[in-house]
Amino acid sequence: MGSVNSTLTTRVPKLAVVLAVAALGLSALPSNAAEPAQPSDAGLAPAFQDAAAKYDVPREVLVGVGFAETHLDGHNGAPSQANGYGVMQLASNNVNKTMSEASKLTGLPVAKLSKDDRSNILGAAAVLDAYADQAGLTGAARKDPGKWYSVVAKYSHSADGPTARLYTDEVFRIIGTGVQAAGVTTAPRAVKADLGAYAKVAPLGTRSASSVQAVDYPGAIWNAASTSNYRAGRTAAITTIVIHVTQGSYAGTISWFKDPAAQVSAHYVVRSSDGQVTQMVAEKDTAWHVRTENPYTIGIEHEGYVDQPSWFTDAMYRSSAALTRNIADRRGIPKDRAHIKGHSEMPNNDHTDPGPNWNWDYYMQLVNGGSPNPPQYNFTTWGSGVNVRSAPKLSASVVTSLAGPTQVYVECQVQGDTVTAGGYTNNWWAKLRDQNGYMTNIYIDDPNTKLPGVPDC
Repeated sequence: MGSVNSTLTTRVPKLAVVLAVAALGLSALPSNAAEPAQPSDAGLAPAFQDAAAKYDVPREVLVGVGFAETHLDGHNGAPSQANGYGVMQLASNNVNKTMSEASKLTGLPVAKLSKDDRSNILGAAAVLDAYADQAGLTGAARKDPGKWYSVVAKYSHSADGPTARLYTDEVFRIIGTGVQAAGVTTAPRAVKADLGAYAKVAPLGTRSASSVQAVDYPGAIWNAASTSNYRAGRTAAITTIVIHVTQGSYAGTISWFKDPAAQVSAHYVVRSSDGQVTQMVAEKDTAWHVRTENPYTIGIEHEGYVDQPSWFTDAMYRSSAALTRNIADRRGIPKDRAHIKGHSEMPNNDHTDPGPNWNWDYYMQLVNGGSPNPPQYNFTTWGSGVNVRSAPKLSASVVTSLAGPTQVYVECQVQGDTVTAGGYTNNWWAKLRDQNGYMTNIYIDDPNTKLPGVPDC
């Protein structure tokens, strides 16, 4: 579904480049490394601190909401699929008016709330504060993140109670694991969530006999899209599986497909953190995801953003590949790139997803029953002015490109020890284990340029 475009840049001269080691708990860079260049979102840590203090919102709650929504990336003010903006996804649609609420509460114009990360965070804190006042949170309760469960659920403006629980449970999972991303750190914190009225709401993922019968894929959870967002039946035989990226969160996408005003849907949605699959449209019906090409296709949405590879976890790849393999085998669809395509590859479509960060080689190996290791390198980038490659050699494919100024801030992780980073735990967001504990090399477009002071892989 994505619309964010990553255009490749041409050759770039030598750049000032900095590695993010603190985010993974690694040793500091050696003394002969480049001087640290501040990432474009360097102001996020004080922004969260200031907003939390001003509006008396627990900082862990504020960061948890932001990380669940965007991994703390404002995407330069580009809107999500539900017309949400910024790090905190202040939204403006028929059911979610947090953007206008934030503007009224802070006095800041919508243009600034959508484009400026610090203002966006401040606006979200103001909205959460207002919701907390409405919920009667005062005194010591204000300091207890567990008491904010119903407030966070309201902030989601989800289509129904189970979807609100899905959203809020993810925020509280993040609070529990802690966050290390975009210069923002929260320590893992055990929080007992006060579910309030949501204690009586069964979370999505609770399988009933009817939901098990409804799904086409046995591993999926059934949660129907609004009947206003797809057409019953088919006018053509199913021949193609289409890979999308949601440009939004898992819970937010599910909620959007349940909103009659959305006029869009997909058959399946896959979660980043653990690969959970929700089916929203029966395969026999026509989801609205690729315009004129809907009649013969099955659409699979993947949580995240095309310009942000941190969403594309191994759990997501493996879960989605298993789903695609199952669909293809059941329907006699060849498991090749002529029949498994990205949204951007479909006729009469102008979207860019799944984008340059989607690893098609790895994905297709999984679809065809292979058991490859996850890609050796995975990058998260801030800043601009560089083509970042997928291995320390110039012949490697470009992972992502950022146009503009001449500084870039890069995290590089390789498969190895299981670690927790960026709020998630798995074995390929892992540190290098060289003799000094430093990060790997990353090569950029100038073939003579290598990061100074950083050991080889």
